[in-house]
Amino acid sequence: MARRAVEQELSRERILEAARHLFITKGYRAISMRSIGQHLGYSHGSLYYHFKEKAELFYAIVVEDFGYLSSCLNSVVTGPETGGFTRTELLLLEFIRFGLDRPHQYEIMFMTRDEELLAYCRSEQGRCLELFASIVRGHLDPGLHTEESLKSVPLSLFLSAHGFISYYIQEKATFEEVRSAAVTHVRILCESLHLAASRR
Repeated sequence: MARRAVEQELSRERILEAARHLFITKGYRAISMRSIGQHLGYSHGSLYYHFKEKAELFYAIVVEDFGYLSSCLNSVVTGPETGGFTRTELLLLEFIRFGLDRPHQYEIMFMTRDEELLAYCRSEQGRCLELFASIVRGHLDPGLHTEESLKSVPLSLFLSAHGFISYYIQEKATFEEVRSAAVTHVRILCESLHLAASRR
């Protein structure tokens, strides 16, 4: 098949979607470019028009998923405060929603222990955590927080939300199924944060 015809029929987006599904369901190491091509009904050589190797394909998925999460977090900044929640509470709930509604992506992004895969995730993790931290810091009262707490609070909030997500991913729960628990968790976190800051 001519290169142009392959590029038109087998788009980058189709390859990413199929590869993400296979990495999630079968594991990164069990999947080859050949098996991705077979899944799509093309020869594996067709994939090389878009990606040089499996690692490059995996990294493209990681970048896309972190990009989507970043857009979700940014939407909290630009959207209205709703439901009686503070901006920080909405940020935490959006992060929890992402993790529970996309558990396989979340596991690849934040929970993989594979050193080879971590090498592809770390830089994107760092960018995401910095975005999360900058949003949180932007809505903390500087009069109630020391310079040290302005640095440590965002990470503490992230780790608390991550723990909640990790627990409920094991339970295979969706966000809607645990919404009440998520709201309680987030409100307790933010109330504790405010109480601790007011005692300084």
